[in-house]
Amino acid sequence: MSHTHPELSAPPELPKGGLRVIPLGGLGEVGRNMTVFEHEGRLLVVDCGVLFPEDDHPGVDLILPDFAAIRDRLDAIEALVLTHGHEDHIGATPYLLRERNDIPLVGSQLTLALLEGKLREHRLRNPVQHVVKAGDVITFGPFELEMVAVNHSIPDALAVAIRTSAGLVLHTGDFKMDQLPLDGRITDLVSFARLGEEGVDLFLTDSTNAEVPGFTTHEKDITPALDRTFYASDQRIIVACFASHVHRVQQVLDMAVKHGRKVAWVGRSMVRNMGIARELGYLNVPPGLIVDAKQLTDLPPHQQVLISTGSQGEPLSALSRIAQRSHNFVHLEENDTVILASSLIPGNENAVYRVINGLSKLGANVVHKGNAMVHVSGHASAGELLYCYNIVKPRNVLPVHGEVRHLRANGDLARATGVPADRVLLAEDGVVVDLVDGVASITGKVECGYVFVDGSSIGGLSESSLKDRRILGEEGFISVIVVVDSVTGKVLSGPDIHARGFAEDESAFDTVRGPILKAVEAAIADGTTDNHQLQQTVRRVVGRWVGTKLRRRPMIVPVVIQA
Repeated sequence: MSHTHPELSAPPELPKGGLRVIPLGGLGEVGRNMTVFEHEGRLLVVDCGVLFPEDDHPGVDLILPDFAAIRDRLDAIEALVLTHGHEDHIGATPYLLRERNDIPLVGSQLTLALLEGKLREHRLRNPVQHVVKAGDVITFGPFELEMVAVNHSIPDALAVAIRTSAGLVLHTGDFKMDQLPLDGRITDLVSFARLGEEGVDLFLTDSTNAEVPGFTTHEKDITPALDRTFYASDQRIIVACFASHVHRVQQVLDMAVKHGRKVAWVGRSMVRNMGIARELGYLNVPPGLIVDAKQLTDLPPHQQVLISTGSQGEPLSALSRIAQRSHNFVHLEENDTVILASSLIPGNENAVYRVINGLSKLGANVVHKGNAMVHVSGHASAGELLYCYNIVKPRNVLPVHGEVRHLRANGDLARATGVPADRVLLAEDGVVVDLVDGVASITGKVECGYVFVDGSSIGGLSESSLKDRRILGEEGFISVIVVVDSVTGKVLSGPDIHARGFAEDESAFDTVRGPILKAVEAAIADGTTDNHQLQQTVRRVVGRWVGTKLRRRPMIVPVVIQA
């Protein structure tokens, strides 16, 4: 398998007639999916999603793909194809449309409807939208697109076959091969096989579950576990799941009807998305089942079901606020049941367990994937991927959508089915893959970093700023103020030392005041008059002392004032 190297240089000019593929997100992480295809000087973008921050991203709201590689070529974009409506595939679209708002958008009815709600929130309008369905063929510049039905944990997901004069590419998007889906819409393996017969030159395939042996469990297999949980509960039930998981919500609605309960949505995105799904006919809601959340609390507890956001432990989500007793009208009672009907996205484990512990402390019975069959994955496991490789018979493979271990595992599966090792390309964000004369190879790398959204600021937050925030959060903060007589060089006042985060008792710093005075006066006696250099002298003394004495590396802010 071809491996990437950090020392890769900028790619050469694309050979005439070749196809260039540049993943700008989703390779090496679960989220932020975005891939750019270049052919005959024109660009096609597939997906434009966000990544949610982890514990080591303090103050960050979202992480976007880096548009720098295409920013000066936005006019060359023929279309943005959205494979399905999950945030990690559509969430960054408003930020791309801020840079060029008339990029043609291509997606299924539900995908574009969910995106429309997001665009309204951002006060954006996109004038060019193409609603497509499985089997549709649509052309943009040198790219002919054929949409193929795939099954995923959201309705209306699509794979896309991209035909160009350089060859045929099949991009699966996120998919699995559930043979008993709730909506009856299965992954179109007939079309996968037909494309395989035509000759797939490059196969970009979902890697998220490549390490998991066998086949992903059917969605229908969750129903008995939900039924048992509803049957066993004589109090309120709160179900937390992704705000776009229409199938899971449908199962909960069906259970509520069966057990004589009313349902309310909690969380802005849940209210919005389920309203859209219901309006478009993707969600079957019997009359009178849904009530307002505040009305629901007037009913007896055994008649209540709340469907909430927050299954990933997001700090501001409805479920987190319920767990912290800070929700404005949902107050957990002893023996209420909380069902976390979702998987753990890698990196969110601590946040989720924090919420589970908070709910348990309040006396709730918490049902989650670890103790009951209340969630199945939306991604193909190893058995399904092997099946796909055998029917698609790709000439070249580029595993996408997953952490490095997932990409490697997916590459191993491709090789096991007979794809030559040098035709299985393990890339990462920013790595450039060129398909020329039927052979795909890594040819270079473009600048591609993380773009942080911090409040209303986009991209203004650097990795070094984040590092400062981590130090402040983990190691604490010390400020040292010294006033020096600019004529005599004597210290007039100080050092005044203030600390936060580890030693609130300032008398703890008494032993370092003498060394600071001595060092400052010695530096001045040696002819140092520059404030910056004097401040560095103070920083060195305090840093050495606090490292030896307290085993910490806080942020040190020295201030030297010359009077």
